[in-house]
Amino acid sequence: MAPPPASDELPGVPARRAALRLLDAVLRRGDPLDQAAPPVLRAIERGDDRALALAIAQEALRWLPDLDRLIDAATRQILPEDAKARSVLRLMLAQALRLGLPPHAVIATGLPLLTGGPRRLAHGVFSAVLRSGGLPASPTLPAAVQARWSAAWPSRVDAIAAGLAVPPPLDLALRDAARTAEWAERLGGVSLAPGHVRLARGGAIESLEGFSEGAWWVQDLAASIPARLLGPGEGRRVLDLCAAPGGKTMQLAAAGWQVTALDKSARRLERLRENVARVGLSVDVVAADAMQWRPSELYDAVLIDAPCSATGTCRRHPDVLHRLVDQSGLEDLQRALLERASGAIRADGRLVYAVCSLEPGEGEAQAVWVKALGPVPITAEQLPAGLSPTPEGWFRSDPGMLAEHGGIDGFFAAMWGK
Repeated sequence: MAPPPASDELPGVPARRAALRLLDAVLRRGDPLDQAAPPVLRAIERGDDRALALAIAQEALRWLPDLDRLIDAATRQILPEDAKARSVLRLMLAQALRLGLPPHAVIATGLPLLTGGPRRLAHGVFSAVLRSGGLPASPTLPAAVQARWSAAWPSRVDAIAAGLAVPPPLDLALRDAARTAEWAERLGGVSLAPGHVRLARGGAIESLEGFSEGAWWVQDLAASIPARLLGPGEGRRVLDLCAAPGGKTMQLAAAGWQVTALDKSARRLERLRENVARVGLSVDVVAADAMQWRPSELYDAVLIDAPCSATGTCRRHPDVLHRLVDQSGLEDLQRALLERASGAIRADGRLVYAVCSLEPGEGEAQAVWVKALGPVPITAEQLPAGLSPTPEGWFRSDPGMLAEHGGIDGFFAAMWGK
C-alpha cells in the first residue's frame, strides 16, 4: 500500500497516483482491474475521486495502443514500454482526449507523479500531442488480440473494435418482467427485452429508484440470455453451476425455478447471498467444487456459466485485452464441467452452457465437442430483437452488435437435452 499523500499535495493528485498504480497492476503484474482496484482505491476518501481514478485507468487501457502511438510520434527516442513516464503520459492523454479534462488540470495533477523524473519531457510530449495528434474513431486492438479475432471473426473484428470505443450503458434485469414498461418509464430508460431496462451511464446505482426494494439488479443484456433460454420454471428444479455473484441465479428464481446455486468461492457466494437477499428471492446456496460435488437427485435443467477468459466483457473491462490468460487450461475445465453437468439432468431435462468470451475455443469448439446430449436449437423468438441464432442453433454476440442501442457484451450459449 502506498504511503498516504502529503498534507500539502495538490487535490486530485492522489486519484491520479491511484490510476497509475492500477495501470501498473494490470500491465506489469497481470492483475484483473476489479481485483486490483479495491485495495488501491481504499485510501481515497471521496467517492467521486475513486470513480475518477478508475475511469482514467480504464480509458488508458481501452485506448492503449493508440495512446502509445501518439507518445512515440512525439518523442525523438522511444520510451521503454515499462517507463514510468510512458505510463504517466498514457494517463494524462486519456484524461485530456477521452475524459475531456482541461489540459492545465491534467498537467498540474500528472507531473507530480514524476517526482525526480523527466517532468519536462512529459510536459513537452503531452503538449505536442494535444497540438498535433488525436485518437481514431475506434480503439486499435492490441496486436495479439487483433490477430486472434481477425482469424476468428474476419467479418466482425472492425465492428467489435468500434463497440469498445465508449463505456457501455447500464443494463438492469427486473425481478418482475411483467413490470418492464413501468420500470422503463420510472427510470427513464428503454427496454430491449422483457425484464430488461437500459439506462445511460452516470450516477450511483444505489441511488436509483427500485434499488432498495430489490426491484432489479445490474446485468448486461447478453448475460441475461442463457437463463432466458430455459423459460418459465413453474416450480421445476435447476442447478446453476459457477453461480456467483448471482445474476443468472436471480433470473432463474424470479422466473419460478427452484434454484440450487453452486460455487466453490466462499467470498463470491457471500456476495450472491447479499444480492439474493436484496431482491427478496429464495435460493438454495451450496459451497462446493462442481468437479467434486454429487447431487442427491437429478435436475430438470442445469445452467453452466463456465469460468472463461471473459474477453466478451472487454467494453466494460478493457483490462482483459492486456492480460495473458491460459485458455487451454480453461477449455479443459469447461469440458470437464460440461461432462459432469450432462449427467445431472433428468431424461427430459435441458443443459445450457454459456461463456462471456469471444474466443471460439471456449464457445463454439466446446459446443461441437458435446456428444452425449442432443442439441436443442435456440430460436430467434428466444432472443431480443436484432439478435439471431447462428446456423448451428447457438447464440453468439459481440460488442459490435446492437450498436444503435449502445451495444452488447460478447457471449456464447448453446443448449442440449437428453
